[in-house]
Amino acid sequence: MAFPLPSPMRRALGLASEAAADGEVPVGAVITQGERIVAEAKNSMRGLLDPTAHAEMVAIRAAAEALGTSRLDGCTLWVTLEPCAMCAAAASIARLDAVRYAAEDPKGGGVVHGARIFAQPTCHHRPDVLGGIGEEESAELLRRFFGERRGRG
Repeated sequence: MAFPLPSPMRRALGLASEAAADGEVPVGAVITQGERIVAEAKNSMRGLLDPTAHAEMVAIRAAAEALGTSRLDGCTLWVTLEPCAMCAAAASIARLDAVRYAAEDPKGGGVVHGARIFAQPTCHHRPDVLGGIGEEESAELLRRFFGERRGRG
């Protein structure tokens, strides 16, 4: 039995679609505090000419500004792709309570793949992590995006 997607992940998937339309890798991120969305972002590396403008990084910065604090206690990051090592480290430093992601990223992920940031002894804060939420939708967006760039879409 399929369960409905939580609304923050639905919104993150919408942002990922917007990123793809902008020529960016289709990744979207939403940060919630309880049921309230406090920040949202899409990948913007090409548009901002900023290699650190991953959806998660932009959303974390916006949430900190919106809440007036550098610590995002009580907040959850919803993202359409497993965060890379940079974004996972930022989630830890921001003290996010939880990270929820859609598709795994065996090549560039930093949570359950690659660096496994939250499993490192040097990681001072480990958010609760759950993946696979909206995985099929996110994976299809990514396949379509990269297929079009490789002439298979």
